[in-house]
Amino acid sequence: MKLMSMMVAVAFTVFTSQFAVGQQPTAQEQQKRDQLRAAVQEICPVSGGKLGSMGAPIKVQMGKETVFLCCKGCMKKKVKPEHWATIHANVAKAQGICPVMKKKLPKNPKWTVVDGQIVYICCPGCDKKIAADPPKFLRAIDELYATSLNARKQTR
Repeated sequence: MKLMSMMVAVAFTVFTSQFAVGQQPTAQEQQKRDQLRAAVQEICPVSGGKLGSMGAPIKVQMGKETVFLCCKGCMKKKVKPEHWATIHANVAKAQGICPVMKKKLPKNPKWTVVDGQIVYICCPGCDKKIAADPPKFLRAIDELYATSLNARKQTR
């Protein structure tokens, strides 16, 4: 766990220092972003197992959302609603604030999917602002994730 936390911190630092405004990520940058997002997701939506406990998480598309599975075996099975709810709770907690208004997310925040990623917002109008410049807001969310993961690491 400690190794994964360190990898996420290093990946995020390298990722944000190399990523130009308005530019799409390179394959290497996307890999680092995926590591960050898998760490935030924490569990497999099928098994409920800890991501990374069975090797590198597997990136898959589920509808409009990109998520990570714990193993290839889970690719043939159905998502369990309780795990899906936990993943959404993990993502909302890690994000914490609306990337547009910079306000704490409400108790039951609205959400949208941007480039496969779940993005929580404080109100319906924020999704239009995010749609106008997705890379800007996805970078802001990555920063929120990294901050959350670092805080979690320090409390353990």
